[in-house]
Amino acid sequence: MTARSTRTQKLDLRLSQAAKQTLRAAAAVKRRSVSDFVLESALERAEETLADRKHFGLDGERWAAFMAALDAPPREHPRLRKLLTTRSVFDPK
Repeated sequence: MTARSTRTQKLDLRLSQAAKQTLRAAAAVKRRSVSDFVLESALERAEETLADRKHFGLDGERWAAFMAALDAPPREHPRLRKLLTTRSVFDPK
């Protein structure tokens, strides 16, 4: 999140009193409002959660194997070919 981004959306959330006190204490330590602290923390966690779905690292040997698999011709799957070429019970007659 950039410091200058405009906030136009609202997110409501229910939490226990203990959870709210913990968030207030943590926000105070960081000298942030609770809202800023929760938003920044949630966005950091969201980025961590999504990171492995966007990027993955491979060593040289695994990268070569990955590229070889991408460049290889597709494997023959007779049952899949049959499934895709056989008339379905849902096809109109």
